[in-house]
Order: sequence, then C-alpha cells, then structure tokens
Amino acid sequence: MRRRDFIIFLAGAMAAWPLAARAQQKAMPVIGFLGSTSPGGQVAPFTAAFLQGLSEIGYVEGQNVTIEWRWAEGQYDRLPALAADLVDHRVDVIVTGNTPATRAAKGATSTIPIVFNVGDPVGQGLVASLARPGGNLTGFSPFVMELMPKRLELLSELVPQARVIAFLVNQNFPTIEGFKDPIRDVQEAASTKGIQLPIVKAAAEGDIDAAFGSLVELHADALLVDGAVFFNSHRDRLVALASRHTVPAIYPWREATVAGGLISYGTSFTAVNRQIGIYVGKILQGTKPADLPVQQPTTFELVINLKTAKTLGLTIPPTILARADEVIE
Repeated sequence: MRRRDFIIFLAGAMAAWPLAARAQQKAMPVIGFLGSTSPGGQVAPFTAAFLQGLSEIGYVEGQNVTIEWRWAEGQYDRLPALAADLVDHRVDVIVTGNTPATRAAKGATSTIPIVFNVGDPVGQGLVASLARPGGNLTGFSPFVMELMPKRLELLSELVPQARVIAFLVNQNFPTIEGFKDPIRDVQEAASTKGIQLPIVKAAAEGDIDAAFGSLVELHADALLVDGAVFFNSHRDRLVALASRHTVPAIYPWREATVAGGLISYGTSFTAVNRQIGIYVGKILQGTKPADLPVQQPTTFELVINLKTAKTLGLTIPPTILARADEVIE
C-alpha cells in the first residue's frame, strides 16, 4: 500500500472509530426505570418481580442488559427532571410505576417506548385505547382506585356497626384535569350505605402517624387505605399503626395482610410487575409498544388475616370467608 493511500485509510479508520465504539457500547440495551418512591425496602419485592419477568424473556441485569434506576423518593416535582435525564442517557425503554411518573416520561419523549402501570390510561389520555394504544406507550392498568367502592363494601360487611370510615389518601398525588375523580365514586358508595367518609391526607411518613391520631377525633370505626404507591412503600408502618390504634383497615395489596393487616382486596402487584418485565423484554426484542395491548387484570385477591381479626375482636362473616383466596391463621 502506498504511503498516501495508507494515510487516507488511517484517517478514515480513525473517523469511523467513535461510531464503531458507540455501536459496541450500545450492543447491551439500556432500560430506564422511573420510580416515584425510594429504592429497596417494601418496594423490593416488586422490583424483584420486574427483574424476574425480564429474566424469563432472556434479559439479566449486568449480563445482557443495563438498568438506569431513578427514584423521586416521594417528591413528584422531581419526576420531569429524572425523566429528562433518562432520555439524555438514550435508554431503549422507560418503565414507570404510576401516573405522575408516566406523564413525566411522556412529556420527556415521544419516541422512546414507555411501559406503565397506571389506572384508566385511556381516560387520562395516555393511550388511544387499551387494544390499540398507539404511540410509544403501553403497559398495565391494575384497577387500584376503581376497586375502592368494593373495598368499602367489604369493610362495611366486616364491621357492620361502622358509621364513620376514614379514607386515607396521598395529598401530594397530582390531580389530572378531565380525569374521573375516584374519591367521588367512593364517597357516593359510602353515602348510599349511610356511612360518613372523612378524607384523611398524608404525604410523608410523619403524616401517616398524624393521620392515625386524627381517627380518634373523627370517631372513625374503620379505615380505607388508598392504593397510592407512597402508601404501598409504607405498608408495614400502616399495619403497625392500625394495630396500635386497634382500627380495622382494608388495603389494596396482599402484602399488607401478610404483614399483619386485617384484610386486602386487589390485584397482585407482584404479578403485574413480573408482566411489566416481560413486556419490556418484548420491546427490547423489537416489538413496538403500539402493537402490545394495555393489559388489565382478570382476577383479584381477597386475603384475610384471622389472627388480626381475633386481636381486634372481630368475627369474619362466613360470606367473606367463602370468597377469600387466602386465609392467614
């Protein structure tokens, strides 16, 4: 090779090297995980289920996929910046855990696929329809708030003398304009039963303590716990306070009843997070989010803790026991 030709070849090779290096670095796909709470702790079983779903479809963190974890630690105003950071890192797909995180991710990108876990994504304008979501979003709609009237019914059946049932909600959860107000549905259900439903708000762990303290002033006979991610990440605290204040409470998550809560009714969040992992794996393999329908659960778990019921002096009606999927003794 002549010297002039060699120099031209060398210059071309050097110019192409950064592109080749970037291509090699991108050989391992990158997942962006946008969480509204804090890592570890009571969220750990759900992230473990997500990783399990990923592994079932062939992706293991650190081996053939990288995960960029971002946590807002309960500060929803941080979500847009965290979402923008994931976009800057050029992740291949973004996983979101609730409505605020999903809206932050949607505002940050219209091209990177987003897999969510939110209630009524159609009503919130996140997707065109469940069967054909369109765009770059898909995921799961777990019926968390939609089941609140049913939980109220179960709680009133379990504590028939209850005339005041407090409803614990997350005051920092942003309202969505045009989105059907789920609190109103529960209030209407309570009104038809002649039950007062005072709203008790909390946004930090200290607020939870104060909320339980206010139950005495409200003369609350029982407690209905909202399905917010914030409360799920503090479910052990909720269960402990319910026990200390001897208040019957119903939760949306099985894990709370296993931890000593009285009763729970809802979707298996472990199963949902596993399915999210599988969906993310399918997208990494080339499936477009628009071609993956938004899934909704078809089964719901009713779990009862008889030991807690005995401590509270409650007798579980046979009609509820007959419907239970799991009874903890």
